[in-house]
Amino acid sequence: MRCIMNFHFTNEQLSNFKANAKREWALTNGIGGYAGGSVLGSLGRTHQGYLIASFHPPVERFLVFSKTNESFTCKDTVYNLEAAQHAGEEMKVTVVSSDEVPDVYKDPSTVFVASDFVPRKPIYTEGNQYLASFDYDGTVCFTYQAGNLTLKKYVSLVQGENTVAVAYDITNNGDEADFYITPLMNYREHNESSTKDTLLFNNFKLTDTTGFMLIPQNNPSVEIVLHVSEGELVESDKLFDEDLQFATEVENEVPGLDTCYTPYKIKITVPANSEKKVSLICHVENGENIHCDNVVADVLPEHTPAYKWGMDITANSAFDVLADNKKFFAALLENAGCKDELSEILTIATNEVLSYRESTGLTTVLAGLPWFTDWGRDTMIAFTGSVLSTGRFKKAEEILLTFAQYVEPEMGMVPNMFPDNGQDPLYNTVDGSLWYFYAVHKYLEYNNTPEAHTFIQKNIYPALKNICAAYQRGTDFSIYMEEDGLIHAGSGTDQVTWMDVRVGDWVVTPRHGKPVEISALWYNALRVMENLAEKFGEDASSYKELAEKVKASFCEKFWNEKDGCLYDVIDDDCGHVNPNHTEDVFDASIRPNQIYAVALPYTMLDDEKAKAVVDVVKEKLFVGVGLRSLDPAHEDYHPIYVGSLPKRDAAYHQGTAWGFILGGFITAYTKVYGPSKETAEKCLEMIAPVKEHLRNNCVGSICEIFDGDAPHNGRGCYAQAWSVGETLRCYAEDILPYLK
Repeated sequence: MRCIMNFHFTNEQLSNFKANAKREWALTNGIGGYAGGSVLGSLGRTHQGYLIASFHPPVERFLVFSKTNESFTCKDTVYNLEAAQHAGEEMKVTVVSSDEVPDVYKDPSTVFVASDFVPRKPIYTEGNQYLASFDYDGTVCFTYQAGNLTLKKYVSLVQGENTVAVAYDITNNGDEADFYITPLMNYREHNESSTKDTLLFNNFKLTDTTGFMLIPQNNPSVEIVLHVSEGELVESDKLFDEDLQFATEVENEVPGLDTCYTPYKIKITVPANSEKKVSLICHVENGENIHCDNVVADVLPEHTPAYKWGMDITANSAFDVLADNKKFFAALLENAGCKDELSEILTIATNEVLSYRESTGLTTVLAGLPWFTDWGRDTMIAFTGSVLSTGRFKKAEEILLTFAQYVEPEMGMVPNMFPDNGQDPLYNTVDGSLWYFYAVHKYLEYNNTPEAHTFIQKNIYPALKNICAAYQRGTDFSIYMEEDGLIHAGSGTDQVTWMDVRVGDWVVTPRHGKPVEISALWYNALRVMENLAEKFGEDASSYKELAEKVKASFCEKFWNEKDGCLYDVIDDDCGHVNPNHTEDVFDASIRPNQIYAVALPYTMLDDEKAKAVVDVVKEKLFVGVGLRSLDPAHEDYHPIYVGSLPKRDAAYHQGTAWGFILGGFITAYTKVYGPSKETAEKCLEMIAPVKEHLRNNCVGSICEIFDGDAPHNGRGCYAQAWSVGETLRCYAEDILPYLK
């Protein structure tokens, strides 16, 4: 079996509870469900637990199994391995103004910055003192050393099922000991919290095996079943574990408290000088017994695991799940043709965001863990790295089909969000549809076969023609082509570019008019259509002529001579104007969007101006892990993404650095400085902070956003599809081939 990457953390590295509670791990099951926690074994967010099940993949996510706590009793000595943060008394805090927030958060001696929220003092258990190491290789392993006892605890999800397996490998080099497992059960939407009053279950002990079944009283169609391969079910001395405190939520100025249901402990005797394997399986059914066989089929076509969760739980059951996952990851890396460790890490990370979608029966891309589902824009940007760089062409076709079938001829747009529970799709994006052309172009670039061209011609090309026609004649959200050939988008409170925050009627980054990246994407789309039309034997002249018009208009109107780069928006009707301009139609804010006027396959700038754009972006916006969303010299610059939601929204696209745009920057840099070993080495040096980041937030993945100011802490979703996908794409395309 292929040896895959492994992140290893020692006891010394794990000794600081507060620091490591935010160092996270995440696993997914390919149907929208997931597991997550910290490298300490604690939970740091509302959205974490051992089994967040998706009842209608990839949505309706419910936390059903929070975690397990373990302890050993040997003679009169108790080793409590629990790692958790509980809330104590309310703290005394220092109240500061919002202007002071960035400096305060740089000061580790400051407990909290208060608005009207006062957090409760955290109380930490000390189980991490026994934690010898933590390992992540696509599954997770906690290794504990307590006296003469060594415990390896593995957590793994079954692909295509709402099932988690916890495997225990115990070595006892001393006297007989009792091993206790305490399951912490739950039932809530993954973005909510539980209290004693909400955790109401019908509780049934299993008679022919060790375990129990819980049926939520507010949803009797759901059955949460937990089996253990051996042991005695013991009534717990407390029915609830209350006031579990999530550090990340507290930082966002909310209580961050949760309660878990703990009716039982499982007692297992470990003889002196012995070894023992124990398997715990928790699975959930919601009347449909979800099992999706095609989750791993593209890399393991003959793989047919036969898990039987009835009364057939053996000591090896959880280990079988673990072995199957390792087999899958090894095959995934082999299929991708990974050449080094970074490629392996990112390939596994891309798999974590792929999911089966029940409503279409096809594969989709989850925008980010732990809370996003599939979004059109994010999917198309993540597409190349997620499925093409990894050689998963079948998944690529499914994703393209998923979106093509929702392109309505009159509207001519791909959905930004999919319909679920009978809801209509949302089409509130101008760029998602244009990124679709890019995805198709890249698919044919990677999979340049007659079969691939036939697939596009038959299934995708009609949708592309519809989109082109709709953008020219006009469609929803004030999206239409003006006389100069450029695309106008947005008005009023519309937010249709990727900078899309709106708080009530406050549109934080309006960008109404002609955004720079939309013009770049539009030109790229026209050139893609010109090539496809020629390939498919159709008249391509209309696309060619319009593309030339767009190029001329773009080069005439978007160049900002004063700053030596591109305007972010022209014809801006929201007052975000350059005060040094006499006309109120130019937004000269230096933002990263202009990088796509250089990075896309088909671009309009001459070499000198393209290089100038890259140099300005590097100087003003590049921070190693991504690009700032706004120049620090701008009066609206907000670099720290922390605090209440209004505070975070004010920073989201106003200084926060974004990981996904790093890919476009590296590609643009390679273009203007020329693909070579020297350029590749420089790019590798520039992305070195990403390699460090892979160990410090969600292990093995890349965050959605980062603080604009050093040390550029990771924020938002801890595993973001386009951050991972674009990093892998640029590494595979622009760096790795030239390092030989």
